[in-house]
Amino acid sequence: MDESYHGIPRGEIQWFPTVDYGLCSRCGKCAAYCHRNVYTVVDGEPKVANPYRCIVSCTGCKALCPEGAISFPTLVELRDGLKALRASHSAPGK
Repeated sequence: MDESYHGIPRGEIQWFPTVDYGLCSRCGKCAAYCHRNVYTVVDGEPKVANPYRCIVSCTGCKALCPEGAISFPTLVELRDGLKALRASHSAPGK
């Protein structure tokens, strides 16, 4: 998937879910919710198989998780990361 987010290649943006399998009940709600196919289910367990398909700043799967097993970077981390990436992509010679 060759996408960009405001001119930044999506593969450079560290925004995707992380699953805490110690909390995960394997209900599959995250995989069922995500229309971008970020998750695949392997032996009943949701895996983040396509992290860069995640929509930047979307946390819908996290909100649906009954166990609180899904986390994302903070919005401050996202903001700071995007700021640094914008600077690097707008530098002379880019």
